[in-house]
Amino acid sequence: MTNAVAMHGLSPAPAQNANRPEWLADRTKTQLISAALLAALAVFAIAGPLAWPDHALQDLSRFLEAPSPAEPLGRDHLGRSVIARLAHATQLSLVMAVLCVSAALLFGTLAGIAAAWRGGWVDSVLHGLSEVFIALPALLVVLVVSAIANGDLWTLCLGLALAQWVEYFRMVRARSGLVLAGPAVEAAGLLRLGSVHIMRRHLFPELRPLLTTMATFGVGSSILALSTLGFVGIGVRPPTPELGLMITEAFPYYHEAPWMALAPVLVLTTILIGLLGLRSKESRA
Repeated sequence: MTNAVAMHGLSPAPAQNANRPEWLADRTKTQLISAALLAALAVFAIAGPLAWPDHALQDLSRFLEAPSPAEPLGRDHLGRSVIARLAHATQLSLVMAVLCVSAALLFGTLAGIAAAWRGGWVDSVLHGLSEVFIALPALLVVLVVSAIANGDLWTLCLGLALAQWVEYFRMVRARSGLVLAGPAVEAAGLLRLGSVHIMRRHLFPELRPLLTTMATFGVGSSILALSTLGFVGIGVRPPTPELGLMITEAFPYYHEAPWMALAPVLVLTTILIGLLGLRSKESRA
């Protein structure tokens, strides 16, 4: 009887996630809520510009018009629809951030793998180039490129990518060096399995979690950088809507129309909370 009770006490409890899909099994409640927030923002960024297509239409007779069912966020100081501008600004920020992070991740990853794999002068040149960018503050690089760009979107994207690629390069170079020096890769080399096999079976599985976490934070950093540039007046040029620019334009009318400033701030806060909530347990440690 005692053994039966002991065995019963040691028997595993029914898994709480048994009925959940496999891709949800390892997700925490915080991660699911964060993903839902980001999904809602993505839907707003896609469907919003379709529902409110004309963000630049002015109607001065509707100066600082209060929110209504037709205009949920009212009108701004030039009679423009705030929700239309917010939808286009959210879309612009998300697209620009993804493009910047994708470019930085691609170049930094390829450069890091090349430096760790080839070594020698390739490693020396790429490492020296990364040291130059590390010596320069990232914000200074973005500000210089932004001043040259004069509001051009592609040049802004290039500046943000240049400020971020070093992070990917250094992390990928260090991690790839450990993997390539391991016994598994040495055995694959002796068996002449080729570089494609090594990258597919050894490098990419090791780099994928690291790059996913870095890209998540990179998107948030890019959105904040774009908003900062717009806020100080050297980012995206009017009348193109951008979250930081919308906050700057709304400040003089905060007491009369607080919703103008609170709406882009709420979007920025939601994006950052959502991205932070997606962190894995490893990245929190």
